Amino acid sequence: MRFIHGMMLIMRYSEGHKQVVRARILEAAAEELRRQGLSGIGIPALMKRAGLTHGAFYTHFPNREALVAEAIHAAAAASAEGPLAESLPLDQALALYLSPEHLAHPERGCVIAALGGEGARQPAPVRSAFAAAARGLLALIERKLHPRQPSPEPSDGALRLVSTMVGAVVLARLLEDPALAQRLMEVAARPCDGYPADTGQAGG
Repeated sequence: MRFIHGMMLIMRYSEGHKQVVRARILEAAAEELRRQGLSGIGIPALMKRAGLTHGAFYTHFPNREALVAEAIHAAAAASAEGPLAESLPLDQALALYLSPEHLAHPERGCVIAALGGEGARQPAPVRSAFAAAARGLLALIERKLHPRQPSPEPSDGALRLVSTMVGAVVLARLLEDPALAQRLMEVAARPCDGYPADTGQAGG
């Protein structure tokens, strides 16, 4: 919106422009929520972080709940394209997930490890987003464990390994003891050596 000779003109943006701005908001939200927690940042501060005004928020999202849900989806998608990418074998994905860098930077890491503990107390749309992110993580690990014949449902091995991965990161961030945290991450990586590869068994 702008004024020319005292007249207010409504500036209409293309759909492509709106999508770019929306993506920018989601990227900022996904990062800040993982850094500060689900209740750690309000809409005005978040929009400022994205380089936008508070008023622009409602052009893209009906409420904060909708933004949080979509930001969780965006964070999970970023992990699926980064440290957990399909192209990476299991050992490389684990090395990235159980790394000092991931431990030190929740804002750039797994949304389940960063925020999952808060998910069960959230409104239904946000809980659903966390559930989808958790199922997606299980499916990614299942495909890495059994790349030639993944099970449609997570195998026992995938359930065990994801529980170890996420639990190790959450616990290590709580310890306030870098040496012990590093030991924990190293121990968490060890069981992967014994997991069967490509058995295709849902119970394995």
